[in-house]
Amino acid sequence: MAFDTIIRSGTIATAADTFSCDIGIKGGTITALGANLGDASEIVDASGKLVLPGGIDSHVHLSQPSGPGVTMADDFESGTRAAAFGGNTMVLPLPCSRRASRCARS
Repeated sequence: MAFDTIIRSGTIATAADTFSCDIGIKGGTITALGANLGDASEIVDASGKLVLPGGIDSHVHLSQPSGPGVTMADDFESGTRAAAFGGNTMVLPLPCSRRASRCARS
């Protein structure tokens, strides 16, 4: 099989265009856009659905202390899991400045 996964018949939305096609995925990477891409181990029917790129949350606080004895509720496991369920495929945790007293670990 040429692809591990094919997402069929979705409406693809990019930053520049919207169009209908199939998406071929191999090894976790999109390797083809087109029609009639053949067969795959997994076929996802996206008929009548939008297929969107994942979002990026560029301002998250994961496992970050915010004061003496206070740490953010989400750690990396729970925070990235929540992000994925919300459609974000990347998070960028903000570093804690050593000079900021509110970030100092107690």
